Amino acid sequence: MSATRNKFSPEFRDRAVRIVDEHRGDYPSEWAAMKSFPGKIGCTTETLRGWRRDEASRRAGPAAQAANDRERLRLLEREGKELRRAKKILRKASAYIAMAGLDRPGR
Repeated sequence: MSATRNKFSPEFRDRAVRIVDEHRGDYPSEWAAMKSFPGKIGCTTETLRGWRRDEASRRAGPAAQAANDRERLRLLEREGKELRRAKKILRKASAYIAMAGLDRPGR
């Protein structure tokens, strides 16, 4: 069992990320905003950056997954359409070849 423990509650993390988001416009970069707050709230800059990354992936997760699923479905539908068209062409070609073979004497 690990000796470390999580000393920040989920509410505290959410609030810290929200503070950085709200004050992002006051700083020249996102990193500058993240560097200014950890000393005031009692965590490290890397900890806060990790919380922001987790929050961003949590927000984008379902939407990104849905977009990925839609793209995959679109590609599969296109592939199915191409396969149906190829099957139709091959069926006509085989019928044509079969008919041509019947016309030859000696076979």
